[in-house]
Amino acid sequence: MATVTVEVHGRPYAVGCADGQEARVRDLAAQFNERVQGVADQVGQVGDVRLFLMAALMLADELQEAKRQAAVQNAGRPKATPAAPAPAPAGDGVAEALNAVAARIEKIVQTI
Repeated sequence: MATVTVEVHGRPYAVGCADGQEARVRDLAAQFNERVQGVADQVGQVGDVRLFLMAALMLADELQEAKRQAAVQNAGRPKATPAAPAPAPAGDGVAEALNAVAARIEKIVQTI
């Protein structure tokens, strides 16, 4: 397991990730940082935990909407045959990175 240091809202965070996923985690953290900065610009400085929560909720909302749209688009398409292997989940590295960030946020909350 690799460790990557990313910066979100001006603070460094060490994040564990699968070997070879370091660049992806850095890219995801940069996207999350942009979202956090956008929330901070809208609501002001309400603390890192609240900014992170608000940004995460916005991203979760976007993900839910994208899944809904994908389900609507795929509703008319034929299903894959059972003999066809299921594709590997694309979000494994993302989920691992998000779990690591969530754990870090929980530690921060406990210290506040």
